[in-house]
Amino acid sequence: MVKKFIKIRYNQKLQMMKNTYRILLFLISITLIISCDNYNSTTQTQKSNRWSEEKIWEWYNNQPWPVGTNFITSSSINQLEFWQEETFDPDLIEKELKLSASIGMNTHRVFLHDLLWEQDSIGFLERIDKFLEISDRYEIKTLLVFFDDVWHPVPKLGTQPEPIPYIHNSGWVQSPGAKILYDTLSHNKLKSYVKGVVGKFANDSRILAWDLYNEPGQKGIASHEISKERAIELYGKIGIEITDDNYSTYNLSEIDPKDKKQMHTLSLLKKTVKWVREINPSQPITTGIYAWDIDWAPISDLSELDQFIINSSDIISFHSYASKEEVLEKVKQLKNYNRPLLCTEYIAREHKSTFEDVLPIFNENKIGAYNWGFVSGKTNTIYPWKSWDSTYTGPPIKWHHDIFYQNGEPFSVEEIKFIKNTISSVNK
Repeated sequence: MVKKFIKIRYNQKLQMMKNTYRILLFLISITLIISCDNYNSTTQTQKSNRWSEEKIWEWYNNQPWPVGTNFITSSSINQLEFWQEETFDPDLIEKELKLSASIGMNTHRVFLHDLLWEQDSIGFLERIDKFLEISDRYEIKTLLVFFDDVWHPVPKLGTQPEPIPYIHNSGWVQSPGAKILYDTLSHNKLKSYVKGVVGKFANDSRILAWDLYNEPGQKGIASHEISKERAIELYGKIGIEITDDNYSTYNLSEIDPKDKKQMHTLSLLKKTVKWVREINPSQPITTGIYAWDIDWAPISDLSELDQFIINSSDIISFHSYASKEEVLEKVKQLKNYNRPLLCTEYIAREHKSTFEDVLPIFNENKIGAYNWGFVSGKTNTIYPWKSWDSTYTGPPIKWHHDIFYQNGEPFSVEEIKFIKNTISSVNK
């Protein structure tokens, strides 16, 4: 009798375990289905909110040929110094915008930063409005950039360092920076920043478009193969101590061989697209594709990040620091997507990326063109990327970027004539 009772209890427990297992499997299945549905729903929502080909082409064909520069005042080493109240300089902005308008430029790409919103959202919006007011005086429209994965990964508010002599872009900072980017749960802290800025200017005709993320997944300074010793030496000059403990933050190639940064960046970019689409601005959105060592079509061959970039952008934008032959090939590939094109970064003279070679290609195809660098200043972008691991003692004979000295004199008179004539031949 006891044995029979034990057997019955055993069978009962076994059945209970089987039932529990079945319930768990059911719940897991339901969770997976819901997750897939949510993913598909999100994807479909993004596609449905993306401007149709008809709408984006109608919008683009009503624009003059967009030609301008990545704009920052010569007195600013980075986005923070440009926008912070203590260093925001409307007079210099006007002087340098007037200079750009004098050669026919009609649009500028300008970087924002999430810390500026955190510091003083009201003041930040007022300064953006002031910049747009000045730009509008010269009939210049603005392409605003929210996030950036390039250069210094630990941005800080307040007084920014002086530039390291003879070093390209020594003070440029990432946004949001490594601390927030690598903590996916912190991404939602950026929602108010994105929605606050877009919401304020969603119907503002002074905004050409929104550029959501500059070179997403880029490995910062590591992309230029800076040695540990060199990084320690250079950053030490501006008071940043790099040690064995924190070096991985600055050189992701050592710890991120499988491009895990791209996963975190993709997560943030997806959220950013969602936040902007919820506002439904009157301006289109874009994010630039930039990995030059791969083909950009067909889309099935691209990484998950690049596929999302292409599929979520109203306008297809890209970066080009290559010769005209390479640019022609990339343009050919991008035309497969049947959307307007913007080249949001170009000109690296020593790499055969010149106005004379590249601008006519953009002209012929009505591709928007934003060269990197305008008035030579604190960014030191007259020096090449290789300056990080080379020794310069004075300005290079051939500037890497930039087109004007601070006194308004051009680096090359002939180059300026060419730019002006090329723009005026289209935008009369």
